[in-house]
Amino acid sequence: MTTARILEELVAGYQDALAAKFKTDDKSHRPKSIQRLLAQSTRRRWRHLAVERLDTVKPVIPLGKRFWVLAPEERKALTEMFATNSVRATLTALRDRANDDPIELLDAAYWMKGCSSLGRLRYAALLRIGKIKNPSLCLVDVKEGAPAAAPAASKAEMPRDNAVRVVTGAKSISPNLGERMMAGRLLDKAVVVRELMPQDLKIEIDQLTREEAMSLARYLAGVVGRAHGRQMTASQRRAWRSDLAKFHKAALDAPSWLWASVVELISLHEAAYLEHCRRCALAEAA
Repeated sequence: MTTARILEELVAGYQDALAAKFKTDDKSHRPKSIQRLLAQSTRRRWRHLAVERLDTVKPVIPLGKRFWVLAPEERKALTEMFATNSVRATLTALRDRANDDPIELLDAAYWMKGCSSLGRLRYAALLRIGKIKNPSLCLVDVKEGAPAAAPAASKAEMPRDNAVRVVTGAKSISPNLGERMMAGRLLDKAVVVRELMPQDLKIEIDQLTREEAMSLARYLAGVVGRAHGRQMTASQRRAWRSDLAKFHKAALDAPSWLWASVVELISLHEAAYLEHCRRCALAEAA
C-alpha cells in the first residue's frame, strides 16, 4: 500500500513540476525531511562518508557482501584509467586540488549494488590525491554505461557512447552532480566515473514514515519534472502533461506502465540473483 501511494506522489509531483514557472528557482516546496538532510550535509566530512559507504574510516575497502575481490586485470585496468588525462583533469579540478597532484590507487573492489550492477562493470575505488604532506582521500564510483532503455527522438543528437550519454543527461538534469561525472573506458567498455562526496547523503527509505516517504517522492519527482520541463517549450510541456493526465484520473491509479515497470524491475533483479546463486552452487558441485 505504501509503494502504491509513493507512486501516486511520484506522478503528482512530476505533473505539478511541468506546470510550474520555469524562470524562477523556488525552493519553498522542499519538505522538512529534505531541509534537515541539506543542513546535515554541510557538516559532513570524509569520516562520515567512509563509515556510511565502507563501514570503516581506514583507507581500505572491506571485502564482504557488498565489495568483492578484483581479478588482477581489473585492478590493472583501473590503475591505467585513473592515469588518463581526461579522468585526472576532472578529479584534480574538484576540492581545490592542483592539476599536477599525483593520483594513487590505494584499494578497489567490485561493488555489488542491486540491479544496477548485475552483469555489468561496477567498482568502488579508493584514491589518494595530492602531495605526501597534504593528501586527500577520494572514494570513486565506476559504473558501466548501459544502453538507453527508452528510444531517442528521431531528430535528437544522441551520443553513441553510453557513458557520454549518461554524463550529458546528468549535466542537464542535475548540473551539480553532472559536473562531477566523467566518461571513461575500462576493459573495452564505456564507464561513468564519479567522485562521491561527504555531502552526498543517501535517503534510507526504511527509516522514513509513510508520510515522509510520500512527501519525499513528490519532491524528488518534481526535481526530475523540472529538469525535463527545462528542455521543453511551453507547448511541449502542456502536451506532455495532458498525455500524463489521461492515464491518471482516479485515486491510487498511477499509470499502469509505471506500476508494471517497478514490479518487473524487482522481479528481474530477484530472478537474476537466484539464477546466479544456482549457477554458483552447480559450479561448486561439479
